[in-house]
Amino acid sequence: MNTDTAPPRMRIVRHPLKYRLLEVKRVRRVTPGTVRVTFGGEALEGFCEQAPTDHVKLCFPEPGAELPVEPVVENDTWMDAPVEPVTRDYTIRHYRRAERELDIDMVLHGTGVGSGWAAAAEPGMRLGVFGPRGSEEIPFVHDWYLLAAEETALPALARWLEMLPAGVKVLAFVEVSGPQDEQQLTTATDLTLTWLHRGDNPSGTGDLLERAIRAAEFPPGTGFAWIAGEANTLKPIRRHLRGERGLGKDQVDVDGYWKRGVANHDHHEDDHHEHA
Repeated sequence: MNTDTAPPRMRIVRHPLKYRLLEVKRVRRVTPGTVRVTFGGEALEGFCEQAPTDHVKLCFPEPGAELPVEPVVENDTWMDAPVEPVTRDYTIRHYRRAERELDIDMVLHGTGVGSGWAAAAEPGMRLGVFGPRGSEEIPFVHDWYLLAAEETALPALARWLEMLPAGVKVLAFVEVSGPQDEQQLTTATDLTLTWLHRGDNPSGTGDLLERAIRAAEFPPGTGFAWIAGEANTLKPIRRHLRGERGLGKDQVDVDGYWKRGVANHDHHEDDHHEHA
């Protein structure tokens, strides 16, 4: 690669906004703390996904209800309504178009809406799936990639590893509570993967990812860094990559998937999702 030229920019591809009521086909524990829920149904016809970080909003039933409230969509816009659905963002793990099956990995932690639903999920239950609204496409032309995440962003990191070109150098760091939460990941890349164990410390409170990235030796050439997890823990990582490592604005994507103490953090907030 000619490092004198500017790195390629991310491109946002928009998809038609559509709500789908889907049925749970299978439920499997990937690890003690992660449930993979496979959804199916004719409503998946036309479902779009094409980038590693593609995500949907899952629409959950209110307590005591069987079905979720359906969002109101007019002219491809989510409209305000007297009763809004209860939603949480989740990364698409797999979509199998021919089988019309959608896998979502859901982390079991605390007493949150998604965690509680996932813990009780079984075939036959129904859930609303809204989106994805768009895909963040990054041309896979860099010499190397740095990927770092904790459990909530692990599905996206796994998609990165599956989509990146064969043989490209990848440094990946994943924070989990312990060895029992490690997953088998598939990739054709030249991958160096390090699992970081935080033990009994709560997720989103430590600096394991930051310390690992600071100590890492980056390969030569032009790289791209994608880091995702708890929003506040990512700020010093972003500063390190941009300031001390000298990566350009279009070489760093830092995405706060959640924020401690905030029930439904919007990870598109400018402060916590930026390519800077």
